[in-house]
Amino acid sequence: MNVVSSIATDVIVVAVVLGFLIFIHELGHFLAAKRFGVQAPVFSIGFGKRLWGFKRGGTDYRISLLPFGGYVRMAGEDPTEARSDDSGNLLAHPRWQRFIIAFAGPAVNILAALVLLTILYKVHYQRPAYASQAPRIGEVESGSPGAKAGLKPGDLILRMGSQNHPTWSNLETNILMSVNQPISLEVSRRGKVLHATLVPVAEDDGAGYAGIAPCTPTVLDSVERGMPASRAGLEHGDRILQVNGQDAGCFEEYHSAIQASAGKQLTMVVERGGRKFEVSLQPVRETASSQSQWIIGAFVRMIVVEQLPLGKAIASSIKENVNWTVLTYDLLKKIITRHVSARELAGPVGIAQMSGEAYRLGFADLVGFVAYISLDLAIVNLLPIPILDGGMILLLLIEAVMQRDLSVQLKEKIVQVAMFLILLAFVFITYNDIIRALGHS
Repeated sequence: MNVVSSIATDVIVVAVVLGFLIFIHELGHFLAAKRFGVQAPVFSIGFGKRLWGFKRGGTDYRISLLPFGGYVRMAGEDPTEARSDDSGNLLAHPRWQRFIIAFAGPAVNILAALVLLTILYKVHYQRPAYASQAPRIGEVESGSPGAKAGLKPGDLILRMGSQNHPTWSNLETNILMSVNQPISLEVSRRGKVLHATLVPVAEDDGAGYAGIAPCTPTVLDSVERGMPASRAGLEHGDRILQVNGQDAGCFEEYHSAIQASAGKQLTMVVERGGRKFEVSLQPVRETASSQSQWIIGAFVRMIVVEQLPLGKAIASSIKENVNWTVLTYDLLKKIITRHVSARELAGPVGIAQMSGEAYRLGFADLVGFVAYISLDLAIVNLLPIPILDGGMILLLLIEAVMQRDLSVQLKEKIVQVAMFLILLAFVFITYNDIIRALGHS
């Protein structure tokens, strides 16, 4: 795919993705407003010039020129407007109703993220084989932060910071967001409990790097007919525990043992259905690839793909959304405290690139990406920043405590400052997006 075609794909996909998510966000506000009798003069799919539409119930339902989402215009929604006693005016309604109307947009995005991941996990739940397992280290790169922390292959991480029994996914995410920040670890090594401090460094893209690789369990995904593994009786689902008396529970150990054999006979300890047994086989040299290596015709399961029952799909979706929310707020906290560079934030250009990449990877990746963007849209809108939904909610809470409305003049100044800061942040993030894009071109 050439550069022009790739850019065109990115633009089209991000327009559809953001358009859909912004549309349902505004639809949430609109339905809540209608429920409480607030007038909504305009509900638009798209922005800009009105192309077509119809009026019903006091609302102009329209399709506008720019198909990037949509908006709903409510009577009295401008927080700088003076309070009106008109029953159709937003400001004339009780604060609890205005709170629900403000929260309804993000709530729909949260619901969309939950539903999308539930549907995805019901038909296609994919993860690396090691992702949900305890973080046992398979490889440590020489001179890396992991090596400097004293970590070694085979180490099992029992605790990470204050979190007991983390998974590899937890560890990887923490490393990505902890550049130059120490991570305290409790490690089990051959029955002994050790303590280590891991300090990730920044890669070229600014993400944290530790130089440690997971131990991928040596569970066979498939066995090639007529090859040594098949002739020895190995089957799909078998787990290799040892090769020639040495541990081979991790793919790296298993692969190294086969290469070290140089074609000599191997004895493997295999587990199948809770029963252990031994097989003997002799690797053969693979000549089809450019890099010669010894093989036995068995392929280790690197990716797990399954269809979850509905209940488990819902539970997994909730868990994933909660984890993503916690990680997002943790990232924002680290940016505010300057533990992570603000350059890590992605703007329109970055989101367009990620949208196009998810589309090219396939339907499952695209659905997962849309779910995460929907959740992020809700999280950002709930930030306590004036002109965002979270800012409106914050002002409502302040007024509820004070038991009176803030002055129009004060709210006007707050909105002006917020708009300036958001515009500044938008320019900064977009600039970083462009610099990253040019650096990767």
